[in-house]
Amino acid sequence: MRASLSANITSVQRATARYIHTTSLGVVVLFALSGCTSCGYYLQAAGGQFEIWQRQQSIDRLLAQHDLPAALRSKLELVVKARQFAASQLALPDHGSYHSYADIGRDYVVWNVIAAPELSLTAHPSCYPMLGCLDYRGFFKQANARLYATTLQARGFDTFVGGVAAYSTLGWLHDPLLSSVLRWDSQRVVDTVFHELAHQRLYIAGDTTFNESFASAVAHAGMALWLGPQSPPYQRYVREQARETAFIALLRDYRERLAATFAAPLPASHKRAEKARLYGALRSAYGELKARWGGANAYDQWMDNDLNNAKLVSLAAYHDDIAAFNGVLTRCARDFAQFYRVVARLGALAVPARRRCLAQLGAAGQVEPACLTLLH
Repeated sequence: MRASLSANITSVQRATARYIHTTSLGVVVLFALSGCTSCGYYLQAAGGQFEIWQRQQSIDRLLAQHDLPAALRSKLELVVKARQFAASQLALPDHGSYHSYADIGRDYVVWNVIAAPELSLTAHPSCYPMLGCLDYRGFFKQANARLYATTLQARGFDTFVGGVAAYSTLGWLHDPLLSSVLRWDSQRVVDTVFHELAHQRLYIAGDTTFNESFASAVAHAGMALWLGPQSPPYQRYVREQARETAFIALLRDYRERLAATFAAPLPASHKRAEKARLYGALRSAYGELKARWGGANAYDQWMDNDLNNAKLVSLAAYHDDIAAFNGVLTRCARDFAQFYRVVARLGALAVPARRRCLAQLGAAGQVEPACLTLLH
């Protein structure tokens, strides 16, 4: 596990440790009072949520203050505009989230723990009432996250702990804008608002890859509209996305190589040796990729600290289906309301049919009639 993430956290770093969706007060209180075996976990989540509530203030009231620091005023005004843009242009909800601001006094609001077996790239799930199973577990205190990771390591898992600056309660609560988010540049703040509001628009229990890829696709499409396709900021955004796409493709390549090694009928000792060799080769390949970028080092810290199976699992969950969702949005003629209806129909399918239809609708080829009907 890496000890921490940099203050200038990249989009991939945000993606690998991203959003905890397990702090709904109703779920926490219900199971904390029912003698559940995970009461300690739910109680820490309730405590963390209450702390945020105690710190939140109305953004409108803050903006009405004449002595509000200029930097904070600028970011709060940006969030108000992004929220309004999301509602009017992206058909995203505006039901109360990001109408308030909370200064939490630390760099990260939660720390997510992701785990995978030593010789597997299948995430160790954490399951919750109403939400289904997710590929991570979130904690409001770093020490608790590390303790949980240590227990998993003792059981032989590779683990990854990532600090998270923002999380969503999926519309169950009115999420405030957190001070940890405002450390980012303006584009990243707006991207986060779009991503989180997309979660509130649609969430399918038990399918992390589907949910996160959907929200990321909405955020990316929203940024194109927000910045304007000809603007210099958008061109920079496109270059950053291109580097991210290349980086993810590299990681996916090595993930497939590792998966093939783990599935092969080989002794565990041989698999461990090949695992170490492949991770070393991945680091070398990243160095070659970075050289083609002119030395851009946005992903150095991610690569340099505790590279393991859990990290590759965490990255996959947030990127695997983005291209497919982009294709579905194109089929919907960039009509976001229609896009959400189609995605909701996909989410209602059994997982095998969901994945098959998403892949077909997201590509340019033939689509079987059962999947094609989802467009109408």
